[in-house]
Amino acid sequence: MSAQDVTRTKMMKAIDASDAIVAPLDPPTVALVRLAATLTVGSEVEVRSALADACSRVEATWIEELILQTYLFAGFPRALNAMREWRRVSGRLAPAVGDEPGADVTFVPRGTETCAAVYGAFYAPLRENVRALHPALDAWMIADGYGKVLGRPGLALWQRELCIIAACAAARQDRQLHAHLHGALNTGASPAQIEATLDALDAVIAADDLRRYRLLWARVRNH
Repeated sequence: MSAQDVTRTKMMKAIDASDAIVAPLDPPTVALVRLAATLTVGSEVEVRSALADACSRVEATWIEELILQTYLFAGFPRALNAMREWRRVSGRLAPAVGDEPGADVTFVPRGTETCAAVYGAFYAPLRENVRALHPALDAWMIADGYGKVLGRPGLALWQRELCIIAACAAARQDRQLHAHLHGALNTGASPAQIEATLDALDAVIAADDLRRYRLLWARVRNH
């Protein structure tokens, strides 16, 4: 075999090896989870910069779905401000007609299904615990949180859960972060994808917080 043939063989083996390597998260999803953290706690300037950066990296529908679900984890004002900035940065107009069912259609069935998928074996205890806090919170969690918002099409549920992990980590909501680390696994995210989500938050959230959340994830993963 000639030197040229040897070189060609080595190159083909390298290509085969690279094809066999599957990144835990694709670059658009990495950008999406970083954006989730910034939308939750970032300044107006940081949000504007993050949206401008994501505009060229992430599918527009994903970004709009993330902004819509931000109101659950960061409040309506942040969601409104983020959507306003997104319209300016992207140049996209809002849909002329909403894609929601009519007002007479309940979101409870979709919310029940989505919440059960996220919490798995913990679904029934969750409902009991939240109902004990206040029945209205339980009803809103199912109809509004999981039915009206997180049950929407446009973004896979496991991707929504990774974004929720990022939002809860940024907001230092440890209890909810713990629940949604489980939720990400329950909805199809792999351990490697969850670890990649935490990696994506490096330099986005405080280093001490990130170390704490890696330890929390280790306990969830090894449970």
